[in-house]
Amino acid sequence: MNEIVKLLFDAQYVINIFFVIVIIFYERKNPASTWAWMMVILIVPYFGFLLYLILGADSRKHTVFIQKLHRDETILREYLLKGFDDYTLVNEELETLRRRNIVNIKGAEHLNDLVYLNLHSGGGAFTTGNAVEPYFDGASKFEALLEDIEKAKNFIHMQYYIVRTSRLGRRIFDALTRKSREGVEVCFFTDGMGSPFISREYKKTLVDAGGRLAVFYPPRFIRLNYRNHRKLAIIDGTVGYVGGFNIGDEYLGESKRFGYWRDAHLRITGPAVRQLELRFIMDWNFCHRERIKITDKYFPSLTDRAPAAEPGHPADRRGQGVNMQVISSGPDTRWPNIYYAYSKMISEANRSIYIQSPYFVPDDGLFEALRIAALSGIDVRIVIPARPDHPFVYWAALSYLGDLVSAGVKCYQYTKGFLHSKLMIIDGVLASVGTANMDVRSFKLNFEVSAIIYDSETVSKLTGRFESDLCDCDVMDVEWYESRSGMSKIKEALSRLLSPLL
Repeated sequence: MNEIVKLLFDAQYVINIFFVIVIIFYERKNPASTWAWMMVILIVPYFGFLLYLILGADSRKHTVFIQKLHRDETILREYLLKGFDDYTLVNEELETLRRRNIVNIKGAEHLNDLVYLNLHSGGGAFTTGNAVEPYFDGASKFEALLEDIEKAKNFIHMQYYIVRTSRLGRRIFDALTRKSREGVEVCFFTDGMGSPFISREYKKTLVDAGGRLAVFYPPRFIRLNYRNHRKLAIIDGTVGYVGGFNIGDEYLGESKRFGYWRDAHLRITGPAVRQLELRFIMDWNFCHRERIKITDKYFPSLTDRAPAAEPGHPADRRGQGVNMQVISSGPDTRWPNIYYAYSKMISEANRSIYIQSPYFVPDDGLFEALRIAALSGIDVRIVIPARPDHPFVYWAALSYLGDLVSAGVKCYQYTKGFLHSKLMIIDGVLASVGTANMDVRSFKLNFEVSAIIYDSETVSKLTGRFESDLCDCDVMDVEWYESRSGMSKIKEALSRLLSPLL
């Protein structure tokens, strides 16, 4: 019996060594992630490698995502060849762009480098003449969306990571089914992991009415990585939505667990809607056999797209409106574009950096950039939720924030409800609103999209709400952090060690 036990132990050791070799030489991961996975596999034999298959295997090397990248680039070339970039700078020579002062905002002239980065690395066309309305609660956002759906005449394209057929989900499906019966083209898709339990009845009703449904990358087994976390809605090419809200009653603040749901979402009219529609088509054509073609139907002319702006409306100011770039990142892009944009935004800050994120697990680069900014005298403020939905991520966040507090960063926990907003504001003139959290999963693993806003008036609205949120926050200062319990310190230490995997 002892010999059998010894043989099993030796076999386990050899198998674990083999698994570690696979991680080091095959996946070629970031060293921090590699060491974390090696620790998990060696400490928890067999089960650790199962966790690795679920959470860690690098699908960037999978042919499917390489193919999607090439297909997306083909769609972009077709889009440009058809002349749909009339109101963007996509076709402008990059060196010419480098010499131009694109961002015409007082005190923000230096942001031209950021525009160049987003265009060069991620194809984020710089658009002007947009009108933007921010939403911070689900009730107002979804009422506006449902109103726009009712006005649709040509098409409705929507994608959401989480879709629940709760009260709100039923309202959305009923509205889409009704418009589909009227002859409006309806294309709706979700992520295979984020929305596994949509009612078959509602899906069948929509399809029978003429609508089309798709699932992004259905998992053959449980895989939590490489999920399509984007949330987009485009109606008739005239109105677009992007931000943090998913579809479910909890996003209306009706969850007993979370209570009030604080988020950030944008309603956009103007040429930036083209970029949202282009992103949607790229994702849709990857997961549905009936592909959407690049035609005038989906990219109508500017005069057909939006009514004249009312006096005092953001789009009426100096004939310019809101300047904006829409950027995407994920396994289907050559670079981690949103991560690069965030890094550049932090480095461009002169006075202030405001961040809201439900998950704050930065890598070393972003962590050090924020610490250096604070030590340089920049007003850095970070808000996370006090009611976490993922405990390990929350404890890891406390660990990082504790180190930042000692450098002068002002850290807060939002106590009014659950904070799901993905927001960064720089110097009161630049902001990012989108789907990406401040963590490795959003920057390196998931499919994400963000709107970069260069407009002092719109950013002022976002800043005002950020500052008012601080009234509903507990301050995480040095005294608070040093007084935490011993058990909290242990949880933070373990979670920090595993943070490359979260």
